[in-house]
Amino acid sequence: MTDLDKHQRMANAIRFLAIDAVEQAKSGHPGLPMGAADIATVLFTEFLKFDPTAPNWSDRDRFVLSAGHGSMLLYSLLYLLGYEDFSLEEIKNFRQLGARTAGHPEFGHGAGIETTTGPLGQGLGNAVGMAIAERLQSTRFGGDLVDHYTYVLAGDGCLMEGISQEALSLAGHLKLNKLIVIWDDNGISIDGKVEITDSTDQQARFAASGWNTLSVDGHDPVAIAAAIRQAQASDRPTLIAAKTTIGFGAPTKAGTAKVHGAPLGAEEIAGTRAALNWPHEPFEVPSDILDAWRIAGLRSALAHKDWQKRFAEADAETRAEFERRNRGDLPAGYAAAMMDYKKKLAEEQPTMATRKASEAVLGVINEVVPETIGGSADLTGSNNTKTAQTAPVTPDDFSGRYIHYGIREHGMAAAMNGIALHGGLVPYSGGFLIFSDYCRPSIRLAALMGQRVIHVMTHDSIGLGEDGPTHQPVEHFAALRAIPNLNFFRPADITETLECWQLSLENRNGPSVLALTRQNLPSLRKTFEEDNFCARGAYVLIDSEDDAAVTIFASGSEVEIAADAHKELTEAGIAARVVSVPSFELFEAQSDDYKAAVIGTSPVKIAVEAGIRMGWDRFIGNDGVFVGMTGFGASAPYKQLYEHFGITKEAVVAAAKEKLGA
Repeated sequence: MTDLDKHQRMANAIRFLAIDAVEQAKSGHPGLPMGAADIATVLFTEFLKFDPTAPNWSDRDRFVLSAGHGSMLLYSLLYLLGYEDFSLEEIKNFRQLGARTAGHPEFGHGAGIETTTGPLGQGLGNAVGMAIAERLQSTRFGGDLVDHYTYVLAGDGCLMEGISQEALSLAGHLKLNKLIVIWDDNGISIDGKVEITDSTDQQARFAASGWNTLSVDGHDPVAIAAAIRQAQASDRPTLIAAKTTIGFGAPTKAGTAKVHGAPLGAEEIAGTRAALNWPHEPFEVPSDILDAWRIAGLRSALAHKDWQKRFAEADAETRAEFERRNRGDLPAGYAAAMMDYKKKLAEEQPTMATRKASEAVLGVINEVVPETIGGSADLTGSNNTKTAQTAPVTPDDFSGRYIHYGIREHGMAAAMNGIALHGGLVPYSGGFLIFSDYCRPSIRLAALMGQRVIHVMTHDSIGLGEDGPTHQPVEHFAALRAIPNLNFFRPADITETLECWQLSLENRNGPSVLALTRQNLPSLRKTFEEDNFCARGAYVLIDSEDDAAVTIFASGSEVEIAADAHKELTEAGIAARVVSVPSFELFEAQSDDYKAAVIGTSPVKIAVEAGIRMGWDRFIGNDGVFVGMTGFGASAPYKQLYEHFGITKEAVVAAAKEKLGA
């Protein structure tokens, strides 16, 4: 058997596992695995560094299937290479409830899946983050411990989505030369030929953004290998445009949209088996071909052993620090540093905007947590995410800890997910809360994947003032609170800001958003408490000695209004209490008894928030009073806006008295 014969049979094993799994499921996308099987065979048998027996080895190459609809390509590879999580049974259960072989690759469902893909372009954005993380870690720990590539298989859809431009221009600027994107250039999308919707010269686009670009016949294994070798030698990221035929081998459907997203059908499968000389039963891989794939799976075993030897030779401190960061543990000095600063805040009672409070807290964090990687989408001076410890990362120097992401919220959020997925680093970044709309797909995926990424989102309400309704978030609190497994924090002062930062850093299983003010806020927590009150999601900030007639619930900047209203009600002889609600999500995680005690039994319940009412009925009931926004904001100084929209202590007091009939 010649090398070419062997290659073709190994590639056909991928094709027919994909064909048979999609057929059995009566659902799926066979076209991409059939078309990209040659590329995948060359990449995984000759180039990719990985160890199926240690799938989370930190110095493995990363492979991202950005075109996640072609998931059977990845699942077939993982089975053939001997990954324990992907048995033949899993392949047969493709797209069935509880199977690891979900419709699109899902991180955490099985070792070997590097990220959840499917929303097109996201995988490409994640890969840029992974390549950034590799460079950062290599600079910190040296090439002996960190030296790997990030490969992406992307389709036309990934390159059409707008996020691709943000991701690729950032990668080109940063000269991420270990990032190699292979474009499955098959010219077909769901609606038909790509040319009906797009005439972009993709290679010219990538080249204009600082990429090395190559083109190759995606069915010629020798040419594919030569292109990958060229890419590895480049001083820039590389796009390999691989011309392929979608549904390669299918007698009537190859090269058409019909093979993109539907099973081939019995007749077409029989024709494909004949055309590709694959006389085997469904799900049957001949033993010599399975052996060849399993041997390919062991190809990097020596590289792994060599790495282990180098790691063992590193000094004890380096090994311990490398392992700690990769485990995701926070360093030993972190808790004490935070507690000391919390004591200081209780003594000094500073008045400041929570965006400034965040900067102050970050100064403490970044001093003791060296793995934080900050950033901002061109809003550094507004988000206050840069501290004394975070020198900028530049194309030629990755020793810094601050990434100027540019005006690329989509790309920034996707790259942050990639940095977190890579391991060893904790990414946080800054933007305006209004632009969470641009980050939302990536935030949702971070929540789905359970990744520790932290979004500092400032200018969190009409309180930003003069920039007007285009920049004033109104529905965004509710929209972000709606995402499962996302902690949305709205701290009321610097102590709450510190506590919310603690909770964000200590949560390894999901993302956090800190919504912070532009305007100054007083310190409301008057005494030092070791306990993290924000961890309860809501807590009684100001209690009443008598049975309270009124309970005022508020978050963020509006807690000050609630406290002022409480003072006035008390002076009027009306017993009231104030509940600060920094996190709906953490409140829901408390015991029923605790929740009932916090909500209380006051006959009048009022919520104050400079956003829409949605979600607050949980606290105040349908008949409660909401003091907040019912529409968009306006352009004016912020104090005038609060007056104009009636979000004031006077409005709260008047509402309470009216409800009480006082």
